[in-house]
Order: sequence, then C-alpha cells, then structure tokens
Amino acid sequence: MKRNLVVALILMMIVAMVFLTTSCAKEAVQSQPETISQPEAPVASEEPAQTAEQAEPPAEVPAPVVTDAAVVNEKIYFGFDSAALSDQAPPILARMADYLRTNPNLSVTVQGHCDERGTKAYNMGLGTRRAEAVKTYLVDQGVQADRLATMSYGEARPAAIGQNETAWTQNRRAEFVVD
Repeated sequence: MKRNLVVALILMMIVAMVFLTTSCAKEAVQSQPETISQPEAPVASEEPAQTAEQAEPPAEVPAPVVTDAAVVNEKIYFGFDSAALSDQAPPILARMADYLRTNPNLSVTVQGHCDERGTKAYNMGLGTRRAEAVKTYLVDQGVQADRLATMSYGEARPAAIGQNETAWTQNRRAEFVVD
C-alpha cells in the first residue's frame, strides 16, 4: 500500500513538472533579417562633390506594414453574460476595419466564445451574439458585410482553463480568423 502511494506521488510530481514546463508557449517574436553591408570601394570621380542644395531629397520612409498577425491576434473581451462591446473594443475594431478596407480581397470569420458557466445551448447563443456585435461594429465602420462571417464556439474552446474569474475573463471573447 505504501509503495503504491509513493509511486502515485512520484507520478503526480512528474505530471505537474511536465505541465508547468510546457503549459504556455511564448508568442513567437518576429525579427527582421539582419543585412550585412559590404563597405563600398571609393570611386574616383572628376566631378565636384554635390552641395546641400544639389543633393537629392531623402526617400520617403514607407508606412509600417500591418500584418495579419498584428490585427488578427487581437481579441475583444466581454463582460459576464454580455454581448455589449467594452470600452477597449473600439480601438481594436477600428484597426481591424482599417486593415480590411486596405485589403479588400480578405474576408474574416469572427468567432464568439464564452466561459463555462451557463448551459451549452445558452453559451452557443451568447457566443453568436458576441460575434454578431463585433460584425455589426465593423460593418458600421465601412466593411462589407459579405466579407464577415460569424461563428460561435460557446464554451468549447477556452483560452484559459480554470474555474475562477481570471480564467472566465479570458474566455469571454471574440477572435478573428482571416479566411
């Protein structure tokens, strides 16, 4: 009996250590490749050096490119038992609307999610209402409705596991998937 207890404790410690070391993967950091420039050889020229007035104006710096990941990975969070957009939602949705307006060939699915409280049927409906609220806001911002689909996962795909407010807050969300 003691031996079984010791073996069970050892197995539980191993499982806990594996869980703790692999539970949350860090977000991948994207870096730009480094370029190594070779020094240029001096060029002999018989022309006089240009003055400040004759120099060409500097080339315009291109605007930063908004990538799918920068916009799509943002989430809209909701209050308990609510499909109303929070105060943090408009800036995120404005970026998504801008991105979709500048990329007219893309379409997006808005996925609605819920925490585990409530029945499965109720949570599916609440997830749908959350996704529809996001879609309505984007349409109001000028995005064509036929480019936006909605889907509810209810409580089926939690972002955080746990039966506490921290986990529930992370699970009450809407997410974007570029189609």
